[in-house]
Amino acid sequence: MRISGTVSSGLGRAHVFMSQKHYQSQFKLVLGVGAWPGTLNVDMEEGSEEGFRNLRMMAGLEEGEGLVRVKPLRIDGFERDGRSFGGATAFRGRISLEGGGSEDCAVLIPDLTRHTSTAEVISGSFLRESLPCSDGEVVHIDLTLS
Repeated sequence: MRISGTVSSGLGRAHVFMSQKHYQSQFKLVLGVGAWPGTLNVDMEEGSEEGFRNLRMMAGLEEGEGLVRVKPLRIDGFERDGRSFGGATAFRGRISLEGGGSEDCAVLIPDLTRHTSTAEVISGSFLRESLPCSDGEVVHIDLTLS
């Protein structure tokens, strides 16, 4: 399954969550390496919204049953120093830039998110440099089918 979208800037707060050791140990199981302490936001293009909605259904954030089977990987939440860090669902894939490079990645869908049409992509590398890509560029994410 392929979803495509436009790279956009987020709020710049993902690093607070991404750098937590509890998450990093789980990201290693998903990616094979630790994740870069941040996410790449990808606003879904028309035509990819249904595929992304399918992922949100599989993550339990929307009603319905997903049509395409992509293996969901659970990222467990935890509490530390009286602060709660929520769980998420990850879906493995490979992100590419039109005519550019590609990198292993995962689409991360936090249990608590405001994003309904924006994918948060994690990788072992800083995708803005390794692909490279910047705001406004279209990327494609080929998700690993189960």
